[in-house]
Amino acid sequence: ADYSVQLGTAVKIAVGAGANLAHANLAGANLVGAYLARANLARAYLAHANLARAYLAHANLEDANLKGAYLAHADLAGAKLAHTNLVGANLVGAKLAGAKLAGANLEDANLKGASLAGANLTGAYLADAYLPRANLTGANLEDANLADAYLEAANLAGANLAHADIAGAEIERADLARANLEGANLEDATLRGANLKDANLKDANFQEAALEYAYL
Repeated sequence: ADYSVQLGTAVKIAVGAGANLAHANLAGANLVGAYLARANLARAYLAHANLARAYLAHANLEDANLKGAYLAHADLAGAKLAHTNLVGANLVGAKLAGAKLAGANLEDANLKGASLAGANLTGAYLADAYLPRANLTGANLEDANLADAYLEAANLAGANLAHADIAGAEIERADLARANLEGANLEDATLRGANLKDANLKDANFQEAALEYAYL
């Protein structure tokens, strides 16, 4: 089904699958449950928009501004989110499997229970992000910044974290089996009870890290 977004006075934008909303100003828009599969939202302004349960699979959101947006349980599988501003966004339970988030800014974002399996987060900024029980299996986080992120019980099995900055992160009971942590900075990180079986730890910095009960 298509939707109509009311913007200000008497301005309406029809949205739906494949819609072209590039550069559109949708700040604060109510798009709850909207069907936007394959839509073009590149460089769109969606700050504080409500996209709860929206279907955005394979949509193009590159360079869009989603600061503070509400995307709880939204489906963003395979979406293009390179360099997108998601600072403080609520992505609880969101589906981001296979999403392209290279260079995206997810500082302070809430990704509790989100699915990011196989997602490309190369160089993404996730400092202070909240990711308990998030699924990051096979995700590419090379050169990502996860400083002070909260990843308790997250699944990072087989993830690529080469040269990532994970300093001060909370990674208790996380699954890092077969993960690539070559050259990663884990200084002062908490890894109590984490599973690091068969992980690549070459040149990783574990200075002052808490590794009690970790499985190595």
